[in-house]
Amino acid sequence: MKEITILGGGIAGLTTAIALKKIGIKTTIFEAAPEMKPVGAGLGLGANALKAFDYLGIAADILKTGRLLEAFTLYDEAGKIITRTDSKAVSAKYGADNFTIHRAVLHEILLSKIDPFSIVTNQRAIDFEQKEGSVIVKFQSGMTYETDYLVVADGIHSPIRQKLLPNSKPRYAGYTCWRGVIDNTDLNLNEASETWGAAGRMGILPMANNKIYWFACVNAPQNDPTMKAYTIADVQSIFKDYHAPIPEMLAHTKQEQVFWNDIIDLEPISQYAFNNIVLIGDAAHATTPNLGQGACQAIEDAVILADEIKAHDNIVTAFKSFERRRLKRTHYVVNTSWAVGKVAQLQNALLVALRNAAFRLIPASVNERQLRKLYQVDFGKGTL
Repeated sequence: MKEITILGGGIAGLTTAIALKKIGIKTTIFEAAPEMKPVGAGLGLGANALKAFDYLGIAADILKTGRLLEAFTLYDEAGKIITRTDSKAVSAKYGADNFTIHRAVLHEILLSKIDPFSIVTNQRAIDFEQKEGSVIVKFQSGMTYETDYLVVADGIHSPIRQKLLPNSKPRYAGYTCWRGVIDNTDLNLNEASETWGAAGRMGILPMANNKIYWFACVNAPQNDPTMKAYTIADVQSIFKDYHAPIPEMLAHTKQEQVFWNDIIDLEPISQYAFNNIVLIGDAAHATTPNLGQGACQAIEDAVILADEIKAHDNIVTAFKSFERRRLKRTHYVVNTSWAVGKVAQLQNALLVALRNAAFRLIPASVNERQLRKLYQVDFGKGTL
């Protein structure tokens, strides 16, 4: 039997291993981290991701560990509604939607579905040699490994993608972000929301186990040492005049609960399949988080890649067919999310007022078309 090796033990890599296992293919995963230690903050999953997990037979395990939310509301900084999406109505059409889960919890569930002996940690791939019938992967440790086929799921900074496509470099979105996961006992917040104001953008996502995941984005130069040095008190100062419960929520946040990073994505690339190598997840189409679709697209990749491999006798052909199915959709997500981020991060007071007024006038039919583009996914014949 031909061997498929996966680089990267994140959501994309683990979900792909589960999908391939479902069609009878064993994989080996190489992960750069010293151990498979779940990390991260909150994560929102849309109906498309949950439907993909349903195809894999693991949706029930995931749904019982997270939280389904009834609605998503977009506010201005004074607390006036700009738009509101009824998640129950969306779920009735497309399946469970507006679902939050801690990234570490999702990671643990995915890990539980995989043979731990199939995962090799502390091995960061840095180079490869592609042969006619195999790929030799070279690791930072000095180790090499030869495999028949290589699935590259090692993230936006993938050295393998960088060698295949030297001009494919991450780009800075123009804004930086603080995130936190805090206790919700005293706050008792139940609504998923974002608030768009001239000073910055604030998102609130209630999670299971009485937790709140929040994020705050402000425009800033890339790798700004001032932003990096900001404390939670500085973040509170930025959003002190925003509507409740934003100031109260930030007041409940401790410094050790906050982490910071610039927002980046990968400008769309024109190729995912390279003979016996294929790029998936953030290695192929890393996106800004404005549509909540980063993890969702990686999960879709896993199901569709397995669907193509099952449908073809030749895996190289399957990789190319996967590319044809994924390019247009993932480009749409990346480009739309980039555009939404630019609009959301407007600072000019007049432009902010015009934007909010325009969004309030958008017909429900337009929002419905946008949801349909995200949630109606070609998962094949569902034979996984």
